[in-house]
Amino acid sequence: MPDLLLELRSEEIPARMQRKAAGDLKKMVTDALVDAGLTYEGAREYWTPRRLTLDIRGLTARSADIKEEKKGPSTSAPQGAIDGFLRGAGLTSIDQAIVKTDPKKGDFYVAYLEKPGRAAEEIIADVMPGIIRTFPWPKSMRSGFASMPKGSGYGGIEGKGMESLRWVRPLQSIVCTFGPEHDEVQVIPFEIDGIVAGNVTYGHRFHAPNAITVKRFDDYVSSLERAKVILDAERRKDMILHDARDIAFANGLELVEDEGLLEEVSGLVEWPQVLLGTFEEDYLSIPAEIIRLTIKTNQKCFVVRPQGEADKLSNHFILISNIQATDGGREIMHGNGKVVRARLSDALHFWKRDQGDLPDLDTLKASAAKFDLDLRKPLDQRMAKLDALNVTFHAKLGTQGERVARIRELAKVLAPVVGADAALVDRAVVLAKADLRTEAVGEFPELQGAMGRKYALLQGENASVAAAIEDHWKPNGPSDRLPEDKVGLTVALADKLDTLVGFWAIDEKPTGSKDPYALRRAALGVVRMILEKGIRLPLASVAKDADLLSFFHDRLKVYLRDQGARHDIIDAVLTPEADDLLMVARKAEALTAFITSEDGLNLLAGTKRATQLLAAEEKKGTVVADGVSESLLKLDAEKSLFAAIQSASKSAAEAVASEDFRSAMQALSTLRGPVDKFFEDVLVNDEDAAIRANRLALLKAIREATATVADFSKITG
Repeated sequence: MPDLLLELRSEEIPARMQRKAAGDLKKMVTDALVDAGLTYEGAREYWTPRRLTLDIRGLTARSADIKEEKKGPSTSAPQGAIDGFLRGAGLTSIDQAIVKTDPKKGDFYVAYLEKPGRAAEEIIADVMPGIIRTFPWPKSMRSGFASMPKGSGYGGIEGKGMESLRWVRPLQSIVCTFGPEHDEVQVIPFEIDGIVAGNVTYGHRFHAPNAITVKRFDDYVSSLERAKVILDAERRKDMILHDARDIAFANGLELVEDEGLLEEVSGLVEWPQVLLGTFEEDYLSIPAEIIRLTIKTNQKCFVVRPQGEADKLSNHFILISNIQATDGGREIMHGNGKVVRARLSDALHFWKRDQGDLPDLDTLKASAAKFDLDLRKPLDQRMAKLDALNVTFHAKLGTQGERVARIRELAKVLAPVVGADAALVDRAVVLAKADLRTEAVGEFPELQGAMGRKYALLQGENASVAAAIEDHWKPNGPSDRLPEDKVGLTVALADKLDTLVGFWAIDEKPTGSKDPYALRRAALGVVRMILEKGIRLPLASVAKDADLLSFFHDRLKVYLRDQGARHDIIDAVLTPEADDLLMVARKAEALTAFITSEDGLNLLAGTKRATQLLAAEEKKGTVVADGVSESLLKLDAEKSLFAAIQSASKSAAEAVASEDFRSAMQALSTLRGPVDKFFEDVLVNDEDAAIRANRLALLKAIREATATVADFSKITG
């Protein structure tokens, strides 16, 4: 079957858009072809800074013929209805229709329509202009013939179909070839904005700018490579990574790898050339994080470190060029080095300024007193400045200073719960947001917390306080590390809980896929800290909102399912009012381990029959006694069951009190024998209403005893 090659070549596409754009092109084209009745064996997308390419293999040569039955009106319908049927069916006379009979509805017309299939070339030419015109670029610009101004002699023509093309950068050429693997291919010459699809592309804009005539995909790839273009982005990434590692190793260094930067630079070059640049060693006095971000953000370069020294950087950097230089890259390295030095000079200035005094200390005394700050210390000054400037956190939740005050009060409550030193927690809270006013964080917001820790250590803060300043942002996701110690845990919990309570109070909750304030991530962070650090925190006293507690339950379910817990077991142990998430998790863990054992199967069998019958009677409105009356127990089986319930309940309650949930379930599993005997020998629905109510009370006692561990009716199987 034939293959389709499509290339859309333009001026440079921003690197961050390339991968998604190529995926969008693949989906839009393949969806359109399938909707038109074609099938294909496989499709793969490719991208470089200047082109999106699609390779579709095994595309059917034409769509299938379609035979369709179109039901019409009754033979006695008015002429207008019959005329409408003829128009819709494409018939010229009612004689071309067939009359069918329905036993209930009588005679009616039916038209049998045959739609011949279409050639794939015709379908491709038909769908491609619409796909290109409606392509979902996040940002685009007008270009092409129809975008030229009136009076230019070329454009400004208005009218249907003449609106100018919007593309991320001006579209320059289109390749569209179609044909079998070994025979001649043909061009599908659709047109858009004056650009006609053909079989001509262009290689590297500097090394090989001449036209290249291509046929099918394999020929296209090899022709581009000869013209200094590596089409496959993954291959470009692999080349960059391995060449960077090699050049670093050859110079006694090792690459500081960065997957995000690697993805970005692979989208900036079509013919990657790896070079080693340098800067003055004096700049190594700047923290490594600032050096790395300065070089990464401004020059898209990698940093390197001496081999075996994880915490130290070298005064070299690795740059990726798109040009194979004739001078070995000396001029390129020199130019990049000048820019890197200038940026590092700025960074060094920020670093030194942040350690000095602010010029307006007299205006900060009120804020310093409010937060017990020491204005002789630079980081304290920045916190006082943050408060004095009334920097807004959220229009409805006040300033950053007000937020710190709230977190401070909450942290006082949480410190004894976590077991943290209250004084260290308080000091960490009042300094946690201070680095928002530093110049380093102003330049690189992603260094929030990390710079605060460095500045805290420089001014002599306790190591736990400094660590908590960095860690109060953590964890930032399911795989991010937790705070290092109890001080950091307390501050991080207080920070996230204040965020959640605050946004719930102003009714800014996540909706569907929208979560602009990352509240799901904050709640998952709270869940992770509670469970992974064994913190017994009654969330209801903090959340003060049943809906927020339910939101925590949702995050808990996600966490436990990711840990392998079954959804029915989670539902069995999680009640709407449960606010001790650690207890819930331990119950789920114990139940998961217990439920498949023989005792576990006995527990399920023994309780489900009893609780299901009880639920059915309650639904019918049958009276259930408030408690079991021994005087109404007439048969040995019900007497034995009552004694077993009392014994099992006592043992289970003692085990639950000591949080030994497995032993509690083991105790309850002993009810199976007495329950089975009860149902064999006892008729629950006795004619005597009092006896019936008492026997149902026995079943209710079973449900109440097992409910201390879980709702076993929710467990499947």
